[in-house]
Amino acid sequence: MVKHIVLFKLKNDISEAEKQAVALKFKAAIEALPQVISFIKHVEVGININPNEQWNIALYSEFNTLEEVKAYSAHPAHVAAAKLLAEVKESRSCVDYES
Repeated sequence: MVKHIVLFKLKNDISEAEKQAVALKFKAAIEALPQVISFIKHVEVGININPNEQWNIALYSEFNTLEEVKAYSAHPAHVAAAKLLAEVKESRSCVDYES
C-alpha cells in the first residue's frame, strides 16, 4: 500500500475567513473523489486548528501502487479540486511511502 501525504501552506496575505472557506471547499472536493476515482482506497483532508504551525491543510490518502497515485494526480476531477488552492497556495510538501 502507498500512503500519499500532502501539506499545504496558504498565503499569509489572505484573511483567516478566506483561508477557512477555501480549505473547506478543498476538503469537500477531495473527499468526494473516491466516488469518481475508484482506486482511491482512503482519503481525508484535515484543516489545521493549531495557529502556531505553518501548514494549513493536510491531505492523507491511500492507494495500492505509486502508479495509482500518479493516475490520481492527473485525473481531471483531482486537477479541478487542486485548482481551488491555485490562487491562495504559498507552498506544498508531499511524501509517498509504502507500508
